[in-house]
Amino acid sequence: MPGKLTAVGNKKDKLIYAVQETTGTPAEVVMTPYKTTMMADGKDVSVINISVIDREGRTIPDANNMIRFNIKGPGKIIGVGNGDPSSHEQDKCGDGAWQRSLFNGHCQVLVQSDTAAGMISFEATAAGLWKGSTDIVTVPPAHLQQVTIDQTYRLTPSQAKPRPVDKMLGADISFLPELEARGIKFSDKGVEKDAIEILKDHGFNYVRLRVFQNPSLPAGYSPGKGFCDLPHTLAMAKRVKAAGMKLLLDFHYSDYWADPGKQFKPEAWKSLDFAALKKTLYDYTRDVMLQLKGQGTTPDMVQVGNEINHGIVWPDGNVANPDGLAQLLNAGTKAVKSVDENVVMMLHVALGGQNHESVFFVDEMLKRNVHFDVIGESYYPKWHGTLDNLRDNLSDLIRRYNKDVIVVEYSALKEEVNRIAFNLPGGHGKGTCIWEPLNTWESVFDRDGKSNPLLLKYDSLSKQFLQ
Repeated sequence: MPGKLTAVGNKKDKLIYAVQETTGTPAEVVMTPYKTTMMADGKDVSVINISVIDREGRTIPDANNMIRFNIKGPGKIIGVGNGDPSSHEQDKCGDGAWQRSLFNGHCQVLVQSDTAAGMISFEATAAGLWKGSTDIVTVPPAHLQQVTIDQTYRLTPSQAKPRPVDKMLGADISFLPELEARGIKFSDKGVEKDAIEILKDHGFNYVRLRVFQNPSLPAGYSPGKGFCDLPHTLAMAKRVKAAGMKLLLDFHYSDYWADPGKQFKPEAWKSLDFAALKKTLYDYTRDVMLQLKGQGTTPDMVQVGNEINHGIVWPDGNVANPDGLAQLLNAGTKAVKSVDENVVMMLHVALGGQNHESVFFVDEMLKRNVHFDVIGESYYPKWHGTLDNLRDNLSDLIRRYNKDVIVVEYSALKEEVNRIAFNLPGGHGKGTCIWEPLNTWESVFDRDGKSNPLLLKYDSLSKQFLQ
């Protein structure tokens, strides 16, 4: 039966405990890519690790499921393996698809780019399990050699001055208005309170809010209701500041979710040429900032785009066009700084354990004068590697760039992630921001809004790392 198995022994009159976590039946194929941006040179290779987890998200160390691999786009599979030297199974099925059974719960795939720019879609499937998938962008080498900077959005020396980054024990709770609209009321120890106040009571000092351009559209994030639009964000910002907490604003620059697999251009911006697109992004960002400032809720920190290692507002800002991407980021940054030059700027990528791609992205943006004070990274183990990968990646970024870092999205492994994030070299680890802890994944409230024991972890974490 899955759970924690505890064995108790006695040695020299002392009790000795051994705890082994057992797992359930396989439920989902997990895919962890070494990198999701490759050169379109016909040579670059990404290593993708495959494993299987149960319904509780625990890796099954002895799974032996047969995994089938499918790929579409400008790339190909050049090899599969499972680390079993005695295995003689065929690498290909009769229909040409690659396959490999897991050995000790794992196998590995090599994906190679071709010479065309585009998006590779890669899937791993197994009978009866949820599939794993990832997208890989291929970038023409010639686009990396060209560096063109639009001086229109260059920061003044005062605006470009580095700003100090405070420690963060944060939470993205942008779902809160939607949950309240469903009638959910939050409580802690039997006392009903504002969820923001409850989080503050347990040591949180920052709230992160996402804002979409027009989410009320039929194809938007919140058709007809507009959750996470500017009016909802303004109302939430007032609550955050009234609670005495700091605010991180997350621009999605889309009517819908923006992440490495989708950075859809807002409907209202689709007909714009590139010069008009930059100006519109600047004007929109500035307007949001001015309205927040006008009600006394200027964000303390801003990220120009969400998980942007594959770019923003595609296709103009796709990472395959690094000049275009950087110019859009610079337009957004200039808009923020024109309203309040003291706002801390975050560069947010979804690459917690992927050092090669983190370094590639930061290098390309620095070449093009993209300004930031802190690097934000998402960390979800099923996509971003091990805790060692996370620690090593963040430590290397600090060494290379002398910048602060924050794990700005995570959910699982709460204590472990915070220990890493607050204990990085030179005091540059500035903390974490858990993603949607009110109702998602390892939430700290139950479905009725009652706090659960996971919330108590933050009492200890705040004492360890904020006080």
